[in-house]
Amino acid sequence: MIQLEHIHRYFQVGEQRIHALNDINLTIKKGEYVSIMGPSGSGKSTLLNVIALLDQPSSGRYLLNDQDVTQLNDEQLARVRRENIGFVFQFFHLIPRLSAAENIEMPMVLAGIAAKERKQRVTEVLKAVNLADRAGHRPDQLSGGQMQRVAIARAMIMRPGLLLADEPTGNLDSQSGREIIELLENLNQQDMTLLMITHDESIGKRAERCIRIIDGKVS
Repeated sequence: MIQLEHIHRYFQVGEQRIHALNDINLTIKKGEYVSIMGPSGSGKSTLLNVIALLDQPSSGRYLLNDQDVTQLNDEQLARVRRENIGFVFQFFHLIPRLSAAENIEMPMVLAGIAAKERKQRVTEVLKAVNLADRAGHRPDQLSGGQMQRVAIARAMIMRPGLLLADEPTGNLDSQSGREIIELLENLNQQDMTLLMITHDESIGKRAERCIRIIDGKVS
């Protein structure tokens, strides 16, 4: 599903050239559950952004579902991202004025999916994340754990094969965090590939495979 070949990423900061990713070679198969761990500044977020098609490598090749995505333009990248990748972030990124259902529906609106199908899908995913009774609530009427469930439902709504989670429990209490991890793992058991960045050793070790990155190199 994911194949990175000799990936390098450089950033220019003033007169200093930062080698954020240094010859990354990595394969992640469909349905795997993988965690990425490393200290602050190690390159793990840069790696996630490259995999998410939010950033382009300076050199190297990235194959997603056997397609070389390093050769695509911005419009093509947006389409591939929309059709293949779901995102869950630490800070939820919900639209405050929209209800839970409307936040979940938004990717489908942007993709031009018909209203009838949008409504059906939203109903299904709200039930899947145990928020059917919170469909009409805005983010400020939800707990942190509930907001993250909305974010996960939004990530699921386009039925991607790959779910990327960046510190998904970082802003949650321990109980809510456990529930979110269990929800993500349940999605993985339904054959969704799960790639998670975390600084929490106990969470990272739950994955089938843990990738450690230090100074832009993986081990």
